[in-house]
Amino acid sequence: MEKILSVENLHVSFYSDGGEIAAVRGVSFDVNKGETLAIVGESGSGKSVTAKTLMKLLPKQNSIIKQGDVKYGGKNLVQLTNRDMEKLRGSEISMVFQDPMTSLNPTMTIGKQVMEGLKRHRTMSKKTAYTRTVELLELVGIPDPGERINQYPHQFSGGMRQRVVIAMALACNPKMLIADEPTTALDVTIQAQILELMKELQKKFQTAIILITHDLGVVANMAQRVAVMYAGEIMESGTLDEIFYQPKHPYTWGLLSSMPKLHADRSLPLTPIPGTPPDLSHLPEGCPFAPRCQYALKVCHQYEPGKTKVSTTHTVSCWLEDERAPKVKKPEGIGGMQRGRQSKIAGS
Repeated sequence: MEKILSVENLHVSFYSDGGEIAAVRGVSFDVNKGETLAIVGESGSGKSVTAKTLMKLLPKQNSIIKQGDVKYGGKNLVQLTNRDMEKLRGSEISMVFQDPMTSLNPTMTIGKQVMEGLKRHRTMSKKTAYTRTVELLELVGIPDPGERINQYPHQFSGGMRQRVVIAMALACNPKMLIADEPTTALDVTIQAQILELMKELQKKFQTAIILITHDLGVVANMAQRVAVMYAGEIMESGTLDEIFYQPKHPYTWGLLSSMPKLHADRSLPLTPIPGTPPDLSHLPEGCPFAPRCQYALKVCHQYEPGKTKVSTTHTVSCWLEDERAPKVKKPEGIGGMQRGRQSKIAGS
């Protein structure tokens, strides 16, 4: 498959009165043309920081990319100037944020906001841009686009606003779309419509998608590959089947165990992950998940594990995968989950 983006050993920190906050630590992954990579994890795991780093949208006053490369189209985005990055944003790499209301300007019509990207990145007349905007609104399912193009964001529902934001992101036919919790602010019915829309548009334009989410039901319905983040690191990554059916990391087990599933054995309770994520300004010694892990070994509290290749597509950072570690059986109910079109997972 054609590789669109490659992230290598990315480290990002923020500085505050309390010291350095290591928000992203050694993150690496690739994204291929036409596929969806889901980055999952609890709040504070570094998912959104990773996404904003790719777009170079981090606050300049207190953030720094300490190490790593983000390679796209023969360029290292980390080294690009703001002017060069502005040429890529919207034209080749676009982003859809969590709350569509904060992504839209309440003082501008919908049409003007969609046309803004077209005028900036594409040479076209006002008439052509207008026609293209109507086509985009129709494409994302906005009824009566010829009339609604002159309306304002407050005249649209939450689901319609998110459709407009997707139209803006796709206006210039980008090769990559970064979707940061794109359906969290929407109800379940509208969420399903937006996700189906994204899949249809991806199939039509072969757009690569990085999907940032904490909802494994959404992942089951959208992704081909999954990266599980915790405390700024990727703890496990693999294909959707590998993560859902053959998970190796106790944190992944915890995420899967805490997710409600329809048509499952009702005698199996939902099991929350005990404790809370670590303070990123004062990380514990060893594996950052060790204080919350019921399977933690002595070495887990002393040294961070390296990455173990389970298969050509599946990697995990866990001492339990060391050949000297005792064999641990994953929790009951993990590894037999439905997904995709047959998925009945709550939230999918």
